[in-house]
Amino acid sequence: MATILRVLSISSQRGLTLTSMPQFLVTQRLFCNNKLLNPISNPLVAKLLQVPNSRIKSALDSEDTSALKSFGDSWEPLVISLRSSSPQKAHLVLEWRLEKMLEENVRDHDSFSELMYLCGKVQNLPLAMRVFTSMEAHGVKPTSSVFNSLISACLSSGNLVTARSLFEIMESSEGYKPNSDTYDAFISVFSSLGNADAMQAWYLAKTAAGFSVDLQTYESLISGFVKARKYDSAEKLYEEMMASGVTPNIPILENMLEGLCKQESFDKVKEFLKFVLDGRWEISSRMAERLVRLYVEVGTVEDMEELLVTVMNANQASEILSRVHCGIIRMYASSDRLDDVEYSVGRLLKQGLSFNCPDDVEKVICSYFRRAAYDRLDLFLEHIKGYYVLTRSTYDLLIAGYRRAGLSEKLDMVMKHMLSAGLS
Repeated sequence: MATILRVLSISSQRGLTLTSMPQFLVTQRLFCNNKLLNPISNPLVAKLLQVPNSRIKSALDSEDTSALKSFGDSWEPLVISLRSSSPQKAHLVLEWRLEKMLEENVRDHDSFSELMYLCGKVQNLPLAMRVFTSMEAHGVKPTSSVFNSLISACLSSGNLVTARSLFEIMESSEGYKPNSDTYDAFISVFSSLGNADAMQAWYLAKTAAGFSVDLQTYESLISGFVKARKYDSAEKLYEEMMASGVTPNIPILENMLEGLCKQESFDKVKEFLKFVLDGRWEISSRMAERLVRLYVEVGTVEDMEELLVTVMNANQASEILSRVHCGIIRMYASSDRLDDVEYSVGRLLKQGLSFNCPDDVEKVICSYFRRAAYDRLDLFLEHIKGYYVLTRSTYDLLIAGYRRAGLSEKLDMVMKHMLSAGLS
């Protein structure tokens, strides 16, 4: 207990240093594989959301034991589901969980580690500290994984000073030395902040301590270098990773593509895309969005058509194909090439696909208005009716366009359709 009290004293004197820490930061992956609970389908989540804060603990006390055991080894789904709607209730659930663990004389390290980790998820560092001191007071000695969970809570809460102090305690200890996960926690946090120098310093410290570089480390480093716009460093590390026989994962491929696109290295992007497809990876939504944006900004519509053929031949998911189709339609619409717009829309719909977002539809509508092609616009709207539901912003655009053109009959018809769609 003395060790953690010393850390608390240091923290109170120096204060917080990572005030811009993103709330979604996850520095450990020990308990991250659970899906969120749907408040509608999960009775306990719905119940806790309805009761006042003062009755959260009593509501949990009265809950059937089997319902609580349904969470298995992790309470993360419940806590995260509550966090988005009522952070205070998430805090109270964690407090209740700690009280129950102490009452039941729980002594396994994993339960305390997870509880501290979850405190970090809701950015409640004081409670994480309390979990640690309670654990020590009950005679449960800390381990490296326990310290890692507390460091994770510190970093998720933006408190680098305490995290660093905990690391120093681990270094000077005999029973809970820093391990690979400890270093990865610091690498990950500085990666998320785009602080390449600090991230690289922790990476060098990890290798100097004799730990190998694994996939998670490569992912954090490459992401951090791309965020810091150190693209050469990202490419060098990626090449090192490939040479070492480590297979990249989708986040690494996404970040590498992001870096190439930011440099507008069109030829390198094509080469990288070929590598991805030859490796039989599936293009992610993020990759497809970035590719289409680059092609729209610096490429030609012919390049985009070539991209469409490439992803179709690679049997990519329909969502990816739809994004490329819509990119082509957007480029034709921007040039007011209505014949090509209509051909491309027909091709999209014949493949059982549809528009991804209102912006793509609205760019086509604007093209028709610029060309005063009102009858063709009517045919377009009729054509997509069974595939796409118009949004309020699209109706507003149509109303403004017909009003500006003085087409009162078309204006009245659109307004009637808007009312029938429940968008009064």
